[in-house]
Amino acid sequence: MDFRLTDEQQLLKKSVREFAETEIAPHVMDWDEAQHFDDELVPKMAALGLMGIQFPEAYGGSAMSALDYCLCTEEIARVDPAVALTMVAHNGLCSAHIFLFGTDAQRQRYIPPLVRGEIMGAWGLTEPTAGSDAAGTRTVAVRDGDSWVLNGAKTFTTNGGCGGVMVAMAVTDRSRGNRGISAFIIERGTRGMSPGKKENKLGMRASDTSEVVFQDCRIPLDHLCGEEGQGFVNAMQVLDAGRIGIAALSVGLAQGAYEAARRYALERRQFGQPIAAFQATQFKMADMATRIEAARLLTYRAAHLKDQGQRTTRQSAEAKLFASETAVRVAEECVQIHGGYGFVKDYPAEKFYRDVKLLTIGEGTSEIQRLVIARQLLA
Repeated sequence: MDFRLTDEQQLLKKSVREFAETEIAPHVMDWDEAQHFDDELVPKMAALGLMGIQFPEAYGGSAMSALDYCLCTEEIARVDPAVALTMVAHNGLCSAHIFLFGTDAQRQRYIPPLVRGEIMGAWGLTEPTAGSDAAGTRTVAVRDGDSWVLNGAKTFTTNGGCGGVMVAMAVTDRSRGNRGISAFIIERGTRGMSPGKKENKLGMRASDTSEVVFQDCRIPLDHLCGEEGQGFVNAMQVLDAGRIGIAALSVGLAQGAYEAARRYALERRQFGQPIAAFQATQFKMADMATRIEAARLLTYRAAHLKDQGQRTTRQSAEAKLFASETAVRVAEECVQIHGGYGFVKDYPAEKFYRDVKLLTIGEGTSEIQRLVIARQLLA
């Protein structure tokens, strides 16, 4: 087993890090305070290949591997997890769903503008009454002549207010349970589709999270994405891969928090010496670094298996569970090492701490990850 990155991967990692430090780092707190994602960042990310990381060159994508995707996500999240979240939702949810399950015509129509960053992608599964129980979807789609008519609402939708195209799940046959849910592609501006409440969040504030409402929203029959009744099944497959992205985001956030804590520990002096000289701080740093590396290896393993074409349901859940909970612990220790300064916005510790909690909730809570893992182990 060779754990070394190739020369190309080292260059990719360096390029994305330089981009994040130059184009994102100077604006992190301004975007966070304003709850604003800068649209001007999107074409810059697209030029670097970050809006179509794993899609084939035939569609304008970067044709990178799942491991490359993790490297890119880590480096963005290390600087601003909110930007990384926007990127991951665009790549790993909306675009991935269309690419994996859409028709050739749908791929040709939507994937190129998505990877060029001309439009942002959103993905709607969660509803006000359907969170972990995603099968409890209430949004309905009824066939009416040459159209589908959607009614309902999606909540906690990343890019919900700014997405140019959205993949949303809706019930087409209530009697069939999970097998009666289908996926649909809805373009921004479609009559009957409107952004609802924009959430005022604890963290990840620069990433748009909104409600999306459908009121007699009429779309053509050919906007069904995948087979009718397979939407929920396909969504679970999308989440298997999407959780690798969240795991990588967690690793990146944890790395950023660790580096912030390390800088502060080396600079801050108490009792005549840097606090890094005290064993209490040293033990914290050692535990943080070890857990981050373990989370990184779990994430890379899941990505490697995906690149080999293997099913990753358990491995993705393990990576997402461990990496997200590791990130929470590292972000907490980062605040603790900063002491009182960890509680104010002059230092990055408090933002990492606010941002991190979403990672144990989004794309399946920690409790759901444990359920997925247990079912795989005991099947």
